[in-house]
This record gives sequence, C-alpha cells and structure tokens, in this order.
Amino acid sequence: MAEQAIEGGAANAWQEAVIDKLPPAEALAGVEREVMEYDVVIVGGGPAGLSAAIRLKQRAEKDGKEISVAVLEKSAEIGGHILSGAVMDPKALNELFPDWKERGAPLETPVTKDRFLILGPMGQVPLPMPLLPPLMHNEGCYIGSLGNLARWLGEQAEAMGVEVYPGMAASHVVWDEPSGRVKGVVAGVFGIDREGKPTGDFQPGIELHGKYVFIAEGVRGSLAKTIMARHNLCDGAQPQKFGIGIKELWQVPADKHQPGLVQHTTGWPLDEFTGGGSFMYHFGDRYVSIGYVVHLNYKNPFLSPFDEFQRFKHHPSISEHLEGGTRVSYGARAITEGGFQSVPKLAFPGGALIGCSAGFVNVPRIKGSHNAMKTGMLAADAAYDAVIAGRSGDELVEYQAAYEGSWVYQDLKRVRNAKPLLSRLGTTLGGAVGVFDMWFQTLFGGFSLLGTLKHHGTDAGSTEKASKHKPITYPKPDGKLSFDKLSSVFISNTNHAEDQPAHLKLLDPTVPIRVNLPEFGEPARLYCPAGVYEVLYDEQGANPRFQINAQNCVHCKTCDIKDPSQNIVWTTPEGGGGPNYPNM
Repeated sequence: MAEQAIEGGAANAWQEAVIDKLPPAEALAGVEREVMEYDVVIVGGGPAGLSAAIRLKQRAEKDGKEISVAVLEKSAEIGGHILSGAVMDPKALNELFPDWKERGAPLETPVTKDRFLILGPMGQVPLPMPLLPPLMHNEGCYIGSLGNLARWLGEQAEAMGVEVYPGMAASHVVWDEPSGRVKGVVAGVFGIDREGKPTGDFQPGIELHGKYVFIAEGVRGSLAKTIMARHNLCDGAQPQKFGIGIKELWQVPADKHQPGLVQHTTGWPLDEFTGGGSFMYHFGDRYVSIGYVVHLNYKNPFLSPFDEFQRFKHHPSISEHLEGGTRVSYGARAITEGGFQSVPKLAFPGGALIGCSAGFVNVPRIKGSHNAMKTGMLAADAAYDAVIAGRSGDELVEYQAAYEGSWVYQDLKRVRNAKPLLSRLGTTLGGAVGVFDMWFQTLFGGFSLLGTLKHHGTDAGSTEKASKHKPITYPKPDGKLSFDKLSSVFISNTNHAEDQPAHLKLLDPTVPIRVNLPEFGEPARLYCPAGVYEVLYDEQGANPRFQINAQNCVHCKTCDIKDPSQNIVWTTPEGGGGPNYPNM
C-alpha cells in the first residue's frame, strides 16, 4: 500500500478510511457506554465551533426556544491548543457580538503600521503597500492571541447555556448503519495502555448523539478525514494544500516594542521554488509574535521548516526586533492553503464541516479565523432552522447554499489563483502575477483572465527522491535567537500520558526504514517541528530503526500530510494531552 501511494503521489482515501479500524478501536468494540442526547454536538472548541454554539443559543434566545448544544474540546482547557499569528479581521466577530469591545474581548491592539519586505541573505527590499491589493492591507484589523479569543468565546458560550467539555477528545464517529448517517461521536476514552488494552483506570467514554454533528477539529482532523472518505465529500474539489506554521512568542524590551506593527516577509532563507514567508506582530504586554510558514509542497526531502525558521531569525531585519528579549512560548500547526478550489462538500448526512476542518484560510491575507467563525455561524443557522422544523440527521443543504452566497465564498474566490501561481511560477514571478490577478479581480468584480487554476497533486506527492537533492547543513542554534527542537517543545508545555497508545500510527511499521529511508532519507525526522521522529543506529552505525517519541507531539499534523508514503496517521490522544499554549 505504501509503495502504491508513493507512485500514485497522493491519493490517500485508503488511509483515511482505516481510521475507524485503528487501535484502540479493537479494545472498544462491543463496550457499553452512556449516551447523551443533544440537538447539536460540536467537535472542537476553537473559533468555528464556539461561534456555532453561540449562534445557536442566540437564535434560540431571540425566539424564546430551547436548543441543547455540547462542545467537545481535546485540550485540557479551551484555547489550549489554539495557535495562530494572529492578525484578526473582526468582520465575523462584529456579526456575532456587535458589542464585543464592551464585553471585554481580548483584542486590544489595533494595527497601526503595515510592512511587507522581500528578504535577501543580508538585505531587504520593502514593497510599497499601495502596490498590494486592498485585501492584503490590515487596516481595521487587530493583533492578539487567538487562543485567548477562544477562551473568551468559551466563557460567552457557557454563560449562554452551552455545555462545554474540555479534556474530552472525540476519538471515533458513531455511525447509523447501514445508511452512514453521522449520529454522534465517542469521547472521553481513558485508560488504554500502549498495547491498546484496557488498564485498571479504563473509562470507555460516552457517546454524544446529536440531531446534527458539527466537525470543527481544525486542520486535518481525524474524524473529518473519516467522514470525508465515507461520504466522498472531496470528489468535486481539488486536493487540499497545506503549510506548516511555526511560531514563537517573545517578550521584548520596551524600547524595542512597537505596538500595532505588522510585518510580513517573503524570500530568504527559502529558495525561489520553495514557498513560504514570515509574520511578525507587536502587541499586548511587550509581546512579539514571530513565525514562519513553509508551504508543504516543497520538493527537497532534506529541508527542515523548523531550522529554516531558526535561521531566518538571524536576518538583520528580524533580529533587531528580538535581541534582548525572552522567548516565552513555542508551537507549530498545519495550515490549510488550498483555498477556494479545495473546499469539500460541507454537509453530510447528520452534520457539517466548519472552520479549518473544511479549509477556509485566505493565503495572501494570511487569515482564516474570520472565515472559520462565519462558517460556524452559517452552519448554526441552518441547523437551528432544521431542528425547530422537526428535522434530524438529514443533510443540511441550506448550509452549503448559505456558504456559496456568503462573503466567505467571495473572500476565497478573489484569491483563488494566488497559491497555484506560486507553485507554478515561483515566489517572485508567481507573487507578481498573483498580485496582478487579485488587483484585476478587485477592479472587475471577481473576473479573472486566468479563470480558476488547479492545484497539482498533494503535498505528500510533491516530495522528490533524496538522490535529486543535497543534504542541507543548518547553523547550530546560539541559544539567544535560535534554539533546538527539544528546548522549544519544553516551552510549548506539551505532555501526554506515558502509558497511552501512541496516537501516531504506522499503517505498515516497515515502511520508514524499508522505503522512506533509502528513497527519501526519511524526511519525518526533518519536517516534524518537535523531534517526534528519529532514525537510530547501533554502535557500528548500522541496523537503522525508526523511533516515534509521541510524547513530544505538538499536534501540528504535518506528518499526516507530508509523509511521502502516506503511512503515518495522526489520531487523537487521550483528552487533555498535547501542548498548552499561553497567549498564543
């Protein structure tokens, strides 16, 4: 199967379809569980899921009705796993809570200065902002912590009567067979040992059934993958594309802090045909969010996104902002980049995909939280009307129609060619043509001379053989601006119960050494930003073996996306495991 995936480059529906059969599914077969019934069950306590929950309660309160809503969150606390830049367009928040400022939403730093730089090895060229289309400007936006915004949204939701369950990872879909309707999820399974067997602390979890189930897991969620495969939701869409975003939060001296500064860069240290760029935002209590995004369709298996980020911070245009400061947090997260062409069918029997589970990031704007929130609200409106009308478990076609008539649809459509152009033409020419295309669409009502360009295959399939590339020698970290992976994972506050099954599954345990090492140099040891994957040798430098340090995993899910053999499957660990991001 793995060799077939390599040659075929990409199709991984076979991988997605096996998730329900992976451990600990065997240990849970036939287990009796308590069942809790709700009108709507939402998997994921991020901006999309919480906005959906709040909108459901707002509609019910306005009409004098009752609607029961549950939100499941795998992190130990709401916001604990949320990672984003983040410069936030408040458009959706304005719709959800027009009085969000009076309510104390943690968005206190408006953007006051916008920069876009093209970097060379030691120099920079500022791109005049008037050359960029209006959608790439950040006037009216706010810098803040998306995790803190999620925490605040969670408080609003609970105050309205939403039942929020942090530390409750949803591990499996509950199907209504043989129809395939999604009737709920299994959550809260604890006490399975690393062999997949129940321990003395075993808890079988509960089944939460809903008239409708919203999947708001974020990027590359395991339940979303299962549902998309079962109901062929991606058949009419282009392959989803991804990037990996790596972020650090710094606290800098007062004389270096420029509240409201937004700076983006492209160019160095990546080559012309390796897409990516940086973000840097000054906000709050002398905080600087600094991060780097590498598009995962890169070809060189020796490239390490983490080490490119560490090297990048030594550029004079970046180091001047950080020197004398203290790094206080670290994290990494996959980002959906396919955009308009890659959005799957959103509704399925019994539920809907919302937020980054479906992929609504606007790549040129480097923003997606506003679209995630709005899609949660659109799905909530469709589900509320259906529940009040006495419906249950059918397909929310109204949600799909609402999305296609929404500003989210238009937001993505205007930038639909930006990512394909970068992939085809490279950073400089692709970026220039992309800017022209976005300007043209702005001036001519969304019409593009290019039509709608397609994506070429998956990111896993883009990885080339090691024989075509030379290994990259990265500078050693200095411990002041640049750091190693393990010290970075330490400040992400990542923890998993040691005796639980590894949540990173190998479909064929022989593939890493038998296939990936000789063919690709086993790139998992490099694309993982947390040191999860290692190739170890004996004292003679022979007999390689593949080791998975699942305890280090920051839940970025890059391995699930980029593995050239599509042999790694990311699944949810026990609830509460993973990173805990403060102010990220």
